[in-house]
Amino acid sequence: MNIALLGATGFVGSNLLREALQRGHQVTAIVRDPSKLPEQPANLTVVQGDVNEPAQLAAQLKGHDLVLNAFNAGWTNPNLYADSLAGNRAIEQATEAAGVPRLVVIGGAGSLYIGDAQLVDGPQFPAEYKPGATAARDYLGELRGNETLDWTFVSPAIEMHQGIDTGRTGQYRLGTENPVFNEQGRSILSGEDLAVAVLDEVEKHQFSRQRFTAAY
Repeated sequence: MNIALLGATGFVGSNLLREALQRGHQVTAIVRDPSKLPEQPANLTVVQGDVNEPAQLAAQLKGHDLVLNAFNAGWTNPNLYADSLAGNRAIEQATEAAGVPRLVVIGGAGSLYIGDAQLVDGPQFPAEYKPGATAARDYLGELRGNETLDWTFVSPAIEMHQGIDTGRTGQYRLGTENPVFNEQGRSILSGEDLAVAVLDEVEKHQFSRQRFTAAY
């Protein structure tokens, strides 16, 4: 498959890039700083791009089978909420303008439900992550209204960060609107196995115009 990847140098994006290349997909990594991807195997093309340049981005996306959006506006960005929404909207619009049929978006766990409440609205949700999580939640609401693209929104496990040291096991369980918990009551997944779950969805196409989540 011919995949365009946004956010390839971030924590999630770098795992997605590695997994996609290992599976033999042709990947175009659209990044702000190409020097961060010095190693370029035969099935990787690196181009300089910016979500704030929608016309240029649409031209770069043209001809791909799928856009994989791992864009992150930066957790320490004081304008994280606004910049996250603007970036995701720009990628969605550029995908449509380029005529690419599928869009897979890596969002957050904050929009998952425990009962009738979303995690991001709970009193125990970490304040430092709330702007980004709220932006991802609100963008999912917008994306649900898109009837043009064949979109999929991915909510990682609640605990999915660089400190998860399980590596790539290739094992996970799937959910949709609610977190997946293990026997210890934890919703946890490594970045490597998140990439496995996402690339499995890219290949199997089970969640058309839906959100899914994955955890051990």
